[in-house]
Amino acid sequence: MAKRCEMCGKEPKAGNQVSHSNIHTKRRWLPNVQKVRANINGSVKRVTVCTRCLKAGKVKRAI
Repeated sequence: MAKRCEMCGKEPKAGNQVSHSNIHTKRRWLPNVQKVRANINGSVKRVTVCTRCLKAGKVKRAI
């Protein structure tokens, strides 16, 4: 599953994990995306959406 929100475009971000001894190693922050059935333009589709978009009501879930 692609870690990308289909509503807002949120995707993984990269950076450094810094240990106590100041050693830097690469790490990724992944968005919390969920597969949901949603009404998109009057039809029911399965989309991957981040939880922020779900909570904000940008997606109307299908029953």
